Amino acid sequence: MKKLLVGAAILTLVGCSKVTMENYNKVKVGMDKTEIEAILGSADKCEEKTLHTNCTWGNEGKHIKVTLVSDKVTLYTKQGLE
Repeated sequence: MKKLLVGAAILTLVGCSKVTMENYNKVKVGMDKTEIEAILGSADKCEEKTLHTNCTWGNEGKHIKVTLVSDKVTLYTKQGLE
């Protein structure tokens, strides 16, 4: 029974992924980081550089990557979305 509940919880989380083509199409250059987080939720990983921050939502095979300068979107890419 416990394994069944854990499995159901995992499937629910996977099914609710916000890393979709629909959400990718909502991202626009110039948006604030808070606007992106309203669409995609908290980033899975952010790496701060000297002049910019790179944030990733998703995993290596399916993700949305956003480059932020002064917390504004300057570049965004996708992989594994259809």
